[in-house]
Amino acid sequence: MNRTERMDNNQLVKSCLQGEEEEFRKIVNKYRGKIMALALNILGNREDAEDACQDAFMLAYSNLSSFDTQKSFSNWLFTILYNRCLDQLRKRRRFFKFFKKMEKEPAQLSGNRTSNQTEDKPLVRSLLKRLSPKERTTLFLWAVEGYTSGEIASVLKCSPSTARVHIFKARKKVKNVLEKKNV
Repeated sequence: MNRTERMDNNQLVKSCLQGEEEEFRKIVNKYRGKIMALALNILGNREDAEDACQDAFMLAYSNLSSFDTQKSFSNWLFTILYNRCLDQLRKRRRFFKFFKKMEKEPAQLSGNRTSNQTEDKPLVRSLLKRLSPKERTTLFLWAVEGYTSGEIASVLKCSPSTARVHIFKARKKVKNVLEKKNV
């Protein structure tokens, strides 16, 4: 990055910090193509990449005051984006590990191991449709976001023990469906 570009970025950041929020739109317009390309490279699908980019810009905006103007703004922004992408990959991995585990448990019980990856997506959709909205939310927060029962309780406005019951019921329903389908 050349000196002029660094000065331009620093001026945009300073203007944003002085309350000129419209200046941040210039930053977004300047970098959106570059960070989208990086996010697509890391995540492999447009929807997740768009989410990661939006999160990165929101985090950058809310943390502009911590940006060191002696450093490269683009590197700072790319670092934020990279970390958001890694977070999404971790969530994705945890979600799929959960469903793979649920697929294996019934298979081990029945001794039958017939799993086809092309059937995985419809199966997951079918499973989620059988859960109540509260159970889907609980399962998502637990499996994907890594929330504890206490954190889930604060989201659902219930006690931690009630949140644990929702997690248990959701997992039990998923397990029963998988056993019936001999997955």
